[in-house]
Amino acid sequence: MLIAQITDTHITRERKPAYNRVDTAAFLERAVAHVNAMEPRPDIVVMTGDLVDEGSAGEYAILRDILAPLSMPVYLMPGNHDERGTLRAGFPDHAYLAQGGDWIQYAIEEHPLRLLALDTVTPGRSHGELCAGRLGWLADRLAEQPERPTLVMLHHPPFPTGIAHMDRIGLLQGAEALGKVLSQHGQVQRVLCGHLHRPIQAVWHGTPVSVAPSPAHQVAMDLRPGGPSAFVMEPPAIHLHSWTPAGLVTHQSYIGDFDGPYLFRDGSPAA
Repeated sequence: MLIAQITDTHITRERKPAYNRVDTAAFLERAVAHVNAMEPRPDIVVMTGDLVDEGSAGEYAILRDILAPLSMPVYLMPGNHDERGTLRAGFPDHAYLAQGGDWIQYAIEEHPLRLLALDTVTPGRSHGELCAGRLGWLADRLAEQPERPTLVMLHHPPFPTGIAHMDRIGLLQGAEALGKVLSQHGQVQRVLCGHLHRPIQAVWHGTPVSVAPSPAHQVAMDLRPGGPSAFVMEPPAIHLHSWTPAGLVTHQSYIGDFDGPYLFRDGSPAA
């Protein structure tokens, strides 16, 4: 099973440049074309939050139009820039969005790898939280199928990254409780996150955690304690997660036109 992860697309009102500089709609259009052109083509796309910039109906309408060419199922979840009710209204045919009641969290059962989406949104705030109710839902879902390989998805990474200004708006409540739940369920292959606009990998409470880059702008990698809140226009990318019964492998796939591929040594494909 091949899973494309796109995150932090930040579609804006009337396609205006984010921060007066980043054409997020055009970047997402390139990402969609990139996914559709892959060989083999991904089986599904998961989008791990901050789908739009302000949570407005107009932004979700633009997002829907941009995603329409994708030829595979797309699973959406909210980040701190999203608004749950408006997201649901903008994608009424995505029935899974209604599973979680007040929260947008859901289980997708029809693929070889089970998908569990966890809602970390705190309305009106940038940081994330997991309350007892949301964590209880996750624990119950994991207990239902303890032998089935599972991906857990949430917007805010649960661990400090060293990028201070982003850690201050990270998962500020419920992270350790989440770690305890995960440590009890070995079927979780990986936790997928967004929010950081950077590729970051960690093993946390015994579970691999993968943070995906943005298909548009990246948060500057500044590990100084007082580093400013800033972004850079590094190459846009998505993550591609390849699962077989042997395990899960994650690749970073850059979006753009690059020279190659070239064969090594007289036509031999080996390095």
